[in-house]
Amino acid sequence: MSSLPEFNELTVAVRNLNLNYKTNITKKPNFKEALLHFGRGEKTAVTVEALKNVSFDVHKGTVLGIIGANGAGKSTLMKAIAGLLPPTTGEIEIRGKVSAMLSLGVGFNPNLSGKENVLLGGLAAGLSRADIDDSFSRIVDFAELHDHIEMPMRTYSAGMYSRLGFAVATTINPEILLIDEALSTGDASFKEKSAARISELANQAKTLIVVSHALATIQELCTEVIWLDHGNLIQRGSPNEVTAAYTKFLNVGAAAITMEDF
Repeated sequence: MSSLPEFNELTVAVRNLNLNYKTNITKKPNFKEALLHFGRGEKTAVTVEALKNVSFDVHKGTVLGIIGANGAGKSTLMKAIAGLLPPTTGEIEIRGKVSAMLSLGVGFNPNLSGKENVLLGGLAAGLSRADIDDSFSRIVDFAELHDHIEMPMRTYSAGMYSRLGFAVATTINPEILLIDEALSTGDASFKEKSAARISELANQAKTLIVVSHALATIQELCTEVIWLDHGNLIQRGSPNEVTAAYTKFLNVGAAAITMEDF
């Protein structure tokens, strides 16, 4: 685990954030309803409270980990910080340029080559063509895709997608970097290189927010951790403290399957 940052400048402020969305569920019909509706269940609109009154600050040089079970609201929170989902109530203040790698392959066009996707990703992040050209060789070197960068991304494996996405997201000099489960894909060598890159960015006073189910990764990389459960912020503190409380809550302890990447 990295030492706590010495920087105090606020970069992300989440205040009383509530985020709701509507979805349709299909009610399983009883025998009479099945006869009346030809076996089809009745669809009912429900409101999902994905985040409930969540508040926290993040400062320069912080690597904040977000943990919680599936459905806890982790990815919803990341999308809200990235500006992709508007809050229902509350507010999010961002001070700096955000680069987000929210899930595998998001933002990539599988029919375009890796090189073309790097160009589009850089332009979308506000870089000039000259800036992208200057960074291109570093991106390809980091992703280790020299033999495939001219090929369509539909031919890439999951690991290749992940390597290129991480390389683009971390090379365009973000002030705030959001990474959602992207570190779970790739071999051990790339995970080690990615961890070193995250530490490097943190030492440059960047702000990083990382979502992962791999608690060992969270403990190794992060300076602070928050635990979400059903949209509620349950606890915030040091990585060891929060992950210990989380595993105790799950009643599994620090078993290998919860501590290692899988």
